[in-house]
Amino acid sequence: MKCCKNSIGVFLMVCCLLSMTGSGFTSVPPTQKAVVVVPASKVGHDVLQPPVPKNEIPITPVKEKEKVTETITISFIGDCLIATASGGKQAGSLNWTASHRPASYFFEKVDDILKSDDFTVANCENVFTDSAFTPIKKSGRAFWFRSAAKNAFIFQSGGVDIVSIANNHTGDYGKAGFLDTIKALENAGLQVGYNNLPVLVEKNNIRIGIICCDLWGYSHYKRTIKQLKDIQPDTDIQIVYFHGGQENIHRPEEWKKSAARKIAEAGADLVVGGHPHVLQPMEVYQGVPIVYSIGNFVYGGNRQPENRTIIFQSSFEIIDGKTSVSYSIIPCYVYTKIANNWQPDRIKDQDEKNRVLDFMHGNRKLPY
Repeated sequence: MKCCKNSIGVFLMVCCLLSMTGSGFTSVPPTQKAVVVVPASKVGHDVLQPPVPKNEIPITPVKEKEKVTETITISFIGDCLIATASGGKQAGSLNWTASHRPASYFFEKVDDILKSDDFTVANCENVFTDSAFTPIKKSGRAFWFRSAAKNAFIFQSGGVDIVSIANNHTGDYGKAGFLDTIKALENAGLQVGYNNLPVLVEKNNIRIGIICCDLWGYSHYKRTIKQLKDIQPDTDIQIVYFHGGQENIHRPEEWKKSAARKIAEAGADLVVGGHPHVLQPMEVYQGVPIVYSIGNFVYGGNRQPENRTIIFQSSFEIIDGKTSVSYSIIPCYVYTKIANNWQPDRIKDQDEKNRVLDFMHGNRKLPY
């Protein structure tokens, strides 16, 4: 009986194995891992997965760390003289126009640009005061520019946020006139920068320092670099907006180029210059844009100044702590009538725009 049971048991085991083989199951040697193949018909449905052996830990893929990116765009416009020589109000002058037009008139052709950036920076080259201060003494052919304190709101209404007063005209009426100018600009909601008082602003988690300074000779770069080093620990981006050089020439002097390059080497992310009252070409030096002269903008000092200028827009991008700079140039007219109507506007004619752009990149002798 015992022998019969054993024979029956063997017979049943053989049948069972043959049945499993016919069903599509294949034995897997113990040294190999089982692979579960999911038929296409099962995709999207719950599928029973094999248990994970105790000595195997499921690995969850680690996502690559997302890069933190911040951007900011700053526009620069040139010398703005919101005044008339000696504060005169003769018909058609800027001071006369300011008393007959709304404050928005002067920038209204370009304020859509200046109000759509993060910050706009201008150079204010006149005194704002309602007092009859005595002008300072000057030698040779000289001018003094003064305007009513309320006219500081012209900047604010046009989308300007930051104003440099580091130049040769905000002191035309002495220290009292200089202080009145600061007060008028601040009352208009503007941030003011001048020698040894940089403008510090923050937006989009980016800290920006703008040094507004004079640059009348090569050695002056040293004091600018000192200011640059002072603000570097507390800022992500450092910009220098200087005033200096010879007037009415379309090429920067060699000393000015050398000084600006020294400033770039010291860590400035952008260098912009003014004072010549005409455009001068720019360059990119060691990755730093340098604009040697940005020309005039709203300019009350002359009925027929050179009629080409630009809005220089610089965009800064910070990715994981590293800063990259890009820029765009918007060619503009200083005025749009036969004589100065104190109202800049962008140039629409493509050939004229190209001439300005070619000049700014050093490919033409003149911008017109």
